[in-house]
Amino acid sequence: MESSGNQSSVDRVGLVCAIAAHTMWGLFPIYWRQIEGADSLELACHRIVWSFVTLLIVLPVLLRMGWWGGWRVIAKSLRDKRVWMLYGVAAIMIGINWLAFLWAVNHGRVLEASLGYYINPLFSVVLGVTVLGERLGIWQWGAVAIATVGVSVMAMGSGGIPWVSLAMAGSFAIYGLVKKKVYLPVLVGLMMEVSILLLPAAIYLGLRVNAGVSALQFGSPMVTSMLLMAGFITIAPLALFAVAVRRVDLSLIGILQYVGPTLQFLVGAVLYSEPLDRTRMIGFAFVWVALVIFVTATHRSSKKASANRVAEAKKAALLAE
Repeated sequence: MESSGNQSSVDRVGLVCAIAAHTMWGLFPIYWRQIEGADSLELACHRIVWSFVTLLIVLPVLLRMGWWGGWRVIAKSLRDKRVWMLYGVAAIMIGINWLAFLWAVNHGRVLEASLGYYINPLFSVVLGVTVLGERLGIWQWGAVAIATVGVSVMAMGSGGIPWVSLAMAGSFAIYGLVKKKVYLPVLVGLMMEVSILLLPAAIYLGLRVNAGVSALQFGSPMVTSMLLMAGFITIAPLALFAVAVRRVDLSLIGILQYVGPTLQFLVGAVLYSEPLDRTRMIGFAFVWVALVIFVTATHRSSKKASANRVAEAKKAALLAE
């Protein structure tokens, strides 16, 4: 009885962490929109530099406490050149993703940012098929086709391809693909990525300061504080998500990943009154339908595979007897 109560408590903690992480990601545009006087590239560089500084303080404490096996386990991974090569690619992809997102926020295109995160899972699926040789069912292929129609409708309606959405979805899909090849804890992996990006980011910020155009120089105290908090704001939802993944079923995590883009959609459409004409609504409707079909088909496929594994295990047990 006590064990059951404890398990329920753990599940609640994981669920709260998952919802909190995705809610923070969904409300990110509000935070970055408040920082005036900084262009998108400067914001991305501040995000890199202050994430590095924050992790430089936090990670040694966690590793000393024995998290992820402590220093020895992590140090062994860091001596592998392949790990650094893969995380180098991941660093470039996350840099592109952050820059595209911040550009969208700064230019009043939060709706396009939300679209990017909506179609990201479908991009990941296509990469899985083309690169990893994974197989899709007919319903999953149908979902990809419907989402493609939705993006095409928006492209025709707006007179151009929503490149920000595609850049965000594509870069994050490649990022996820690379991270499948090698595993490090989320925060350790992020530390490697921002370490790789640190030098160019610091040089750019230094040039801005030298030219007298940095937001740190002429921004208000609130802007300065928000820039310095960029690392914490980046790391907090990742830490919550890392806790959630260990406590909550992946199927539920997969559904909750749409909380973020949905909140971003509402922020763009309601809070910032971005244009949401008939064509764009039709395009989003296609994407939403595609996601419902995709999630349903994937969930059924997962349940079927799980049932087959259980049946095979029982069969093997009977044969062993």
